[in-house]
Amino acid sequence: MHSKYSRATSPDMTPENLWKWSQLKGITVIGTGDFTHPEWLSELKEKLEDCGNGLFKLKEKYRHDGIPASCISDIYFMLTAEISCIYSKNGRVRKIHSILLAPDFTVAGKINAKLSKIGNLSADGRPILGLDAKKLLKIVLDASDKTMLIPAHAWTTHFSVFGAASGFDSLEECFEELTPNIYAIETGLSSDPKMNWRLSALDRITLTSHSDAHSPPKIGREANILDTEISYTSITNAIKKKGGFIGTIEFFPEEGKYHYDGHRMCEVSLSPEETIKNNYLCPVCGKKVTIGVMHRVAKLADRKDGFRPKDAPVFYSAIPLQEIISETLKVGVSSKAVQKEYFNLLEKLGNEFKILLDTSIEDIEKAGNPQIAEAISRMRKGKVHIAPGFDGEYGKIKIFEEVERKKIKGQAKLF
Repeated sequence: MHSKYSRATSPDMTPENLWKWSQLKGITVIGTGDFTHPEWLSELKEKLEDCGNGLFKLKEKYRHDGIPASCISDIYFMLTAEISCIYSKNGRVRKIHSILLAPDFTVAGKINAKLSKIGNLSADGRPILGLDAKKLLKIVLDASDKTMLIPAHAWTTHFSVFGAASGFDSLEECFEELTPNIYAIETGLSSDPKMNWRLSALDRITLTSHSDAHSPPKIGREANILDTEISYTSITNAIKKKGGFIGTIEFFPEEGKYHYDGHRMCEVSLSPEETIKNNYLCPVCGKKVTIGVMHRVAKLADRKDGFRPKDAPVFYSAIPLQEIISETLKVGVSSKAVQKEYFNLLEKLGNEFKILLDTSIEDIEKAGNPQIAEAISRMRKGKVHIAPGFDGEYGKIKIFEEVERKKIKGQAKLF
């Protein structure tokens, strides 16, 4: 996720709001994002206190009221950042985003000292550097034996290690002899573990998921599930497959902005098969289409769709609760009606993840609108309608067709 110092990010992305929304969502450990930005780093040092385990807590004086009693919990921060590397390698321009994890401010400072000699860290919370991703990994590893680099949204068409536009065909091609130090990739919003399982080269890799949130309500749209001690070392060891990594909470990948191929200007969305049939050209204007994640995965895969590795972690596909309420009430996500119902459910049932994944449908129905309960039931079963995202446009997800909505309303009136 990102701070208020990153481009196209809400000014509400502050430590106080990360603390608040983590509780509403049901998150225990959240990344700070953007520790490379001098002003954000200064704010983090001011507002966070060291827990002595590689994680941090918001100081008491910065905490505020307004958290439903059912959601109140301890929240820990981990120092994280994201770097955009743009460089040439093997005759092509590469654009790779990477997530960095650091165990303390001293290590973060060492990384920043090296990176500040390469580019302007003050220009953006996610700095753009003319730096080979392999060299970035070397800088991170040299700072401490506890640091970690995770390729971000690894399949996104632009700015990712496997991206069709400027990525590589393998981790080894990107990181060369340092590849054994890559323990995980972030699947990104347009792919999920099932898609990644098609590559045997990723069997040793932990498939992580993060929200990449640019505003507080987007926190937790993807997340990792761990069963470990709450400490930096325990979490990074779990990522290194030393036990405790249970699975992930995922977007439906079709909802991601680059799942399908297409050409946004002509409003053309294509499956990989349709793209090949059209010789990779837009059937409207004749220009090349943007290749999406589904197509790219299929190109690099050495297994058929549906393959599941032995002992693969679980994953749950979910729709943010506010979006479910918005569809049910047929009003905007930011509307007062949605916010009222959202907090009503949190107060009665607990945090968002608990409601989406664990609370019985009967209890959800008792607490609110029967349509919301039915919508969550369908989401859990994967019974949703999605027009896949393409060329930078989010997919459009619907849970109910209009005739189904009327039927459920009619049933509710009988009781």
